[in-house]
Amino acid sequence: SGFNSIGHMDMMLRGRHQIGHYKEGEEFIQNVFHVLFQIFTGKEKSNLSICWLQYEISKVVQCLQAKKKKKLKAQGKKSKKLAKNFLKAPDNRNNLSLWKHYAYLEWLLGNTDEARKVFDTALCTAGTAGLKSAQLSSLSLLYAQLEVELLESIEGAVTSRAVHILTKLTESGPYVPYSGQVLPVNILKARKTYEHALQDYLSKTPVSDQDQISDTDHLVNLIGCYALFQYLTIGIDAAVLIYTQTSEKLEASGSQKYENNGENFGILNLPTALEAVTLLHTNLLRFHMKISVYPLNPLREALTEALKRYPSNQSLWRSYIHIQRKSHSASTARRFFDSVTRSTNSLEPWLFAIQAEQMRKKLTEKVQRADAGEIHCTIPETGLTNRIVALFEHAVQSENGTHCPLLWRMYLNFMV
Repeated sequence: SGFNSIGHMDMMLRGRHQIGHYKEGEEFIQNVFHVLFQIFTGKEKSNLSICWLQYEISKVVQCLQAKKKKKLKAQGKKSKKLAKNFLKAPDNRNNLSLWKHYAYLEWLLGNTDEARKVFDTALCTAGTAGLKSAQLSSLSLLYAQLEVELLESIEGAVTSRAVHILTKLTESGPYVPYSGQVLPVNILKARKTYEHALQDYLSKTPVSDQDQISDTDHLVNLIGCYALFQYLTIGIDAAVLIYTQTSEKLEASGSQKYENNGENFGILNLPTALEAVTLLHTNLLRFHMKISVYPLNPLREALTEALKRYPSNQSLWRSYIHIQRKSHSASTARRFFDSVTRSTNSLEPWLFAIQAEQMRKKLTEKVQRADAGEIHCTIPETGLTNRIVALFEHAVQSENGTHCPLLWRMYLNFMV
């Protein structure tokens, strides 16, 4: 999500109280931002503004997760004021990234209509670069994704606001806000434009290193927009097809790159692009399962493949744990965790394996105490406790685990 959660320790629950204390950290971070803001100018200052806004958004997300309405209101007010001040600066008026974050902030605070106005304003002033502009693609993708999340079913999505946004992106003309319908002929034209744009991008000639990072982002946004467009206009299979085909092509050009004695071949920073595309793919499958009937297997396969390749991706692990909670058999997940921890030095697989077992323990205890109120169950679930302790033991013996404060704190917390 673009920022690390510095300034606050991960809260650990102990009864009703939360362990964790982060006022000083927060003050320190605010001071750093204020001092740097005096020093930087031009593009660096704009980038710093974006980082600062992302940090504010992270605090809003925290309030939302903790369901603290009072705190959310105060935090929202503060963050919006900051965002508006940033956008008033002459350098930032045309900075689409800042507009995007401000609109997202409004959306998170529940001001959907306000957020739509901000998105529309940004798109209207963004010019007519269309798919050629990386920032415009990124803005349109986020706007469309947020709109899609409001849909209750995929029926009738062809005329939705999301399709309008993704269609307008391909037209390279001035943006016109949504009026309630999308013409079928425009949808057909947009599909062709996406297809050609993606082909051109994947068959691109070598680029310089500086262009690589923005190139990677641009390609990922392009794939995301095209796949989401196909999902809304045709269906889930069409979207999955785009993700699988582009992943194969990226892998192929990756292996070609190494055959060329490590020369930079074609696009980009390949691992990053592949990882980001995989994340879009699994998120779309998860969303589709939420709003309609769809088998679990494609998502499970996509996640296990991806996690073997990117064992330190926390979002993928979260999705994996989420789907494994639904199945009553723990053995598949345990075998998978075991195989991944053996083949990598990353600490994430250990942390998530422990978390999965702790969730299972909580669930078992909840079931055993269902009607009896808060009394300790007569048959204690020692098997799971022993398994969790064993996992902790193995994790703290690994090279990275020994030096991870979070892991030790989790271990101590569990033993208490």
